[in-house]
Amino acid sequence: MAHHDIFVSYAAGDRTTAFSIVERLESHGMRCWVAPRDIAAGSEYGEEIVEAVKACRVLVVVFSEQANSSPHVRREVERAVSARRAILPFRIDDTVPTGAMEYALGNTHWLDAVTRPLDPHIVALASTVQRMLGRDAGGSREEPALHSGADRPSIVVLPFNNMSGDSEQEYFSDGITEDIITDLSKISGLFVVARNTAFTYKGRAVQVQEVGQALGVNFVLEGSVRKAGTRVRVTGQLISSRDGGHVWADRFDRDLTDIFVIQDEITHAIVEQLKVKLLPQEKQSIAQAPTDNIEAYTYYLRGRQFLHRHSKTYYQLARRMFSKAVELDPMYGRAYAGIADCDSFLFLHYCEGVAIDSILATCAQALALDAGVAEAHASRGLALYLAQRHEEATAEFDRAIQLDPGSFEAHYFYARACFAQNKLKQAATLFERASEANPGDYQSMAYLVMIYRSIGRESDIEPAARSAVKRAERELTLHPENPRPAYVGATCLLALGERDRGLEWLSRALAVDPDDILTQYNAACVYAKIGEYDRAMDLLERILPLANYETKSWINVDSDLDALRSLPRFQKMLESVH
Repeated sequence: MAHHDIFVSYAAGDRTTAFSIVERLESHGMRCWVAPRDIAAGSEYGEEIVEAVKACRVLVVVFSEQANSSPHVRREVERAVSARRAILPFRIDDTVPTGAMEYALGNTHWLDAVTRPLDPHIVALASTVQRMLGRDAGGSREEPALHSGADRPSIVVLPFNNMSGDSEQEYFSDGITEDIITDLSKISGLFVVARNTAFTYKGRAVQVQEVGQALGVNFVLEGSVRKAGTRVRVTGQLISSRDGGHVWADRFDRDLTDIFVIQDEITHAIVEQLKVKLLPQEKQSIAQAPTDNIEAYTYYLRGRQFLHRHSKTYYQLARRMFSKAVELDPMYGRAYAGIADCDSFLFLHYCEGVAIDSILATCAQALALDAGVAEAHASRGLALYLAQRHEEATAEFDRAIQLDPGSFEAHYFYARACFAQNKLKQAATLFERASEANPGDYQSMAYLVMIYRSIGRESDIEPAARSAVKRAERELTLHPENPRPAYVGATCLLALGERDRGLEWLSRALAVDPDDILTQYNAACVYAKIGEYDRAMDLLERILPLANYETKSWINVDSDLDALRSLPRFQKMLESVH
């Protein structure tokens, strides 16, 4: 059998994707084995596959719903496990492995390629496989140097585990993880994997050494947080990707008020262990805690958690959290940005009587206190967009992304603005990036469903809809009192042809909050899609007199309402509100 580096395993329905991967990998000098191309004429099919798996160094699995249920793919994966070969699943839809596949792949590093276009993900796959093979871009072998800036030590900070016994405390462990990533990212002598990549491992059982090798970093930091009353226990351990050895480990049992000191000690321990030189301005930047008040910090983290649930009740609750943070620490810039976001969305969706000038003033206060924070620039961009000052808004969004390329808020706010202005291709790109920045966000994927329909990317609609539904389903399980994942998921279920289930989800949303404007708007979208035009128009005529500029702009480009556009009643309604 000819020498090869990679065995590509795939289900029959994913053949086109599999051969695109093979083409890309082989263009980088990596020899692939793929059936049926590499099965010699007259040979025994099963025997050839068994030998090919044994002969490979890495097995790439094109993972999908079909692959999850394919006995052929399962056997190839099991052979690779038995032969102790490296396995790299490349997930092209949002399917979670079940049964034997869950057992075989549960501790394996994944590359997600759920968003489209697929080609950038295949490029990332090629780069990852090269690194796993210890090759440079030209195909020559070397010690693995899998990150940008190979002359610097490199590290990924995995999401710290919440050990508090209360899932509602998840916000706290996530906040600590994000702060450590932020502090380490300020160090020019260190390469740090971005937050959005690190958080794809959240809640997954992984082999730490394998994660480091797959991401091409020298070290992995993992840890846990246990918060109980006024006490907190934080553990951390730094692990070498080369041999899996512990470079450093410590446990901190402190008062909750010492949490920033703990974060600082962890950061400095890593710097010391990796022999990284800190520049004077970096020392100063790392030493600056976002607030001196731990209670304000806790309220801020709670506010962010509530804000991302996107319903009127949660906007109001998040605003109270941010306001309490500001009350406790009037110099807390990020908390002001949070207040501005809540006010913007309450104005945007619910016509709450908050003046745009007041929101802009809150943003200005956030920037005056901390001009280097991406959140504050994203907040000002959103407020400027609501004020229809589009060029200024774009500049603020661009600045936010420049400061933090992994910012969910910056990409999500920017995408909404582009969509309302009918810049659909740009909106698609931004929603794709927002979805990658926050793998738990179902909204961006749902918006992509209707945008893909509008711009003719028909083949991308179903994967996006399936991903949105699965993410929304997880959110509904965690927060059944929130109508938003139910009505957003309902429109995506219709896109998948699941009418009955979609109507069931919509009924759930209407039962939870029948008077909510967004629930009513999305119900109108569902009714329009199933041909109940009068019911759709009744709802739109009820809510549109209260609609603001953004909502009216949204209606003009929302493909979920396309079936209504030729109706005289719909045209008359639009004329009356413009």
